[in-house]
Amino acid sequence: MIVAVVSGLGFGLSLIVAIGAQNAFVLRQGLRREYVAAIVLVCTASDAVLISAGVGGLGALVEAAPVILTVARLAGAAFLLGYAVLAARRALRPGALTATVGGAAAAAPAVLASCLALTWLNPHVYLDTVVLVGSVASAHGSLRWWFGLGAAIGSAIWFSALGFGARLLSPLAHRGTTWRVLDAGIALIMLGSATTLLLGLR
Repeated sequence: MIVAVVSGLGFGLSLIVAIGAQNAFVLRQGLRREYVAAIVLVCTASDAVLISAGVGGLGALVEAAPVILTVARLAGAAFLLGYAVLAARRALRPGALTATVGGAAAAAPAVLASCLALTWLNPHVYLDTVVLVGSVASAHGSLRWWFGLGAAIGSAIWFSALGFGARLLSPLAHRGTTWRVLDAGIALIMLGSATTLLLGLR
């Protein structure tokens, strides 16, 4: 049992510890200290649901119905492109940058909606959590749910560390240049992710 949990934890971390659209969003909100707990909870709970679906056998359905991933790719690419434009605008326009550094917090519904979209409109999330985790978990037989638990714990650890750990960089958050560079990087990440999704349609 312990081996299955540890294996799931390691495998889960190996899938999510990467610079992607969702992680970039969590990092940015962590630096701004806006709704961090809610965002970490949304990301962790979403992964737990998807991992459970994969361990339960939903991965076979996803693989058998590629149209699901096609729709997710199109919707995800459209959202990521829009977010890339907003991030680029913040990086390029001094007015938007000033608002980002010291302005009022964004509305909670809008922030959480963006978090949900970045999570559920990303087909890579389904491939990683539902298909890959589900496939590897099945190799553990009766211990597959313990493997899934380990993967979910890994997700919780990562998002908590990323969201709450970002405050350690708070001295940098008071510099306009930091936000300009961060938003420029986020724009490139979102653009790259959207391009990858569209290329995957071929």
